[in-house]
Amino acid sequence: MTNEARTWGAATLAHLQSWVGRTEILNDDIAAAPVRGLSATLDRSDPAPAPGTPLPPLWHWLYFLPQPRQSLLGPDGHAARGGFLPPVPLPRRMWAGGRLQWQADNPLVVGDAVTRVSRVVSVTHKSGRSGDLLFVLVRHEISNEKGLALTEEHDIVYRASAAPGDPVPPPTMADLGSLWHREIVPDDVLLFRYSALTFNSHRIHYDRRYVTEVEGYPGLIVHGPLIATLLIDLLGREMPEAQVLSFQFKALRPTFDLQPFHLNAQPSADGRTVRLWAEDHEGWLTMQATAALA
Repeated sequence: MTNEARTWGAATLAHLQSWVGRTEILNDDIAAAPVRGLSATLDRSDPAPAPGTPLPPLWHWLYFLPQPRQSLLGPDGHAARGGFLPPVPLPRRMWAGGRLQWQADNPLVVGDAVTRVSRVVSVTHKSGRSGDLLFVLVRHEISNEKGLALTEEHDIVYRASAAPGDPVPPPTMADLGSLWHREIVPDDVLLFRYSALTFNSHRIHYDRRYVTEVEGYPGLIVHGPLIATLLIDLLGREMPEAQVLSFQFKALRPTFDLQPFHLNAQPSADGRTVRLWAEDHEGWLTMQATAALA
């Protein structure tokens, strides 16, 4: 037994790791209404979606939404743990990043009937300067009637609540200068609309008293998936004909609603990849990503 396992508790870790291999199958329809809603939320002037309209990259996050009964929600607004995902005994839960790959010859389109097969790939414990961390990796495969359309690996991290005097990981300064740039003002309305579109009741995004007094953050947290969507939306605004084949992103630092933040993108010399990143108002790197194009 390692020191790490002894610190965490070998029995607890083994119990959580028994979720590895657990599978969930969900069905949904790519309806037009969520597409209209996200287009408005991102301040786009898209034509009204119709059957056959391709779904922009990452907009599949509007579907397969967890919808637990109100009585089954935990104190943080998420569903009580212990269903498909393991019952991690750490209060903070964050979407830490992911890797996605689209099938170029089979895009998701409005009107598709789709199936998502999800599997817990790994449950890993680490002990760092800021305390215990538990990482859960989930793999999703989304298919329509033509077959596999999208594969996604989703990284989830759990951590303890903040305590006075806890060490803070040193931030990384974002690169200076980019070919494309956009400023975003993450006000309460933007966060509300994205939470509503994704049926996300996690209180860190709308309950200021909870997020500051219970989880110890200075303000409402901007959804990681929203920042990733805004990054790839920046790419789409600058290269509207580009077809994204793969996308990977990693959240490095929380973004709060207290100040504007900035999106940046820099295409490679051959135009086959685009490096994207987000930074806060102080210039600290908050998310980094890479998109590969057809």
